Amino acid sequence: RDWYAHLTAERPDIDRVALRPEYDGIRWETGPDADAAFAAWTEGRTGYPVVDAGMRQLAATGWMHNRVRMITASFLVKDLLVDWRRGERWFRHLLADADIPQNAGNWQWVAGTGPDAAPYFRVFNPTLQSRKFDAAGDYIRRWVPELAGLDDRTIHAPHEAAPLDLAAAGVTLGDDYPFPIVDHAAAKEETLVAYKTALDLARA
Repeated sequence: RDWYAHLTAERPDIDRVALRPEYDGIRWETGPDADAAFAAWTEGRTGYPVVDAGMRQLAATGWMHNRVRMITASFLVKDLLVDWRRGERWFRHLLADADIPQNAGNWQWVAGTGPDAAPYFRVFNPTLQSRKFDAAGDYIRRWVPELAGLDDRTIHAPHEAAPLDLAAAGVTLGDDYPFPIVDHAAAKEETLVAYKTALDLARA
């Protein structure tokens, strides 16, 4: 908290520019497809249950646990390749504990653009994070109740569930719950290329 407060006093533009300026050369996704992906993220309908649970909790309560903040932020930036500033503004709009230094500083940490940031190639796998930190699926069942009938493993990735298991749980993908809006593995590779390209251009 104090670190980001002092940093913001020194850099009041912390919510507007990358504090490692080479990352302002990233070519973020823009246009209708990016807007649709951003809307799906804000509304908790990405097809990744832990992300959707977090975004629905945020909308309903104005709060979510720091771990889920990191997961949802990483998903926006590094799975959807949407500019971290859009996510920062959305969080700030909804968070009951919204604070520009904390919010912007932590978004830059997740995005890899801040002075103390996680390396850009650190990308949260939402399914693995979900299984590690919500092993029994209780958090998902609370905020994504349409998946409550799935077992403790498949609830984290319903798109990987067998059709009979989905049917037994009363889940029809594409109807009751969306298919994933991106493939995590493919999205990660695209993001790494976008970041590396920005770095290479900055160093040229």
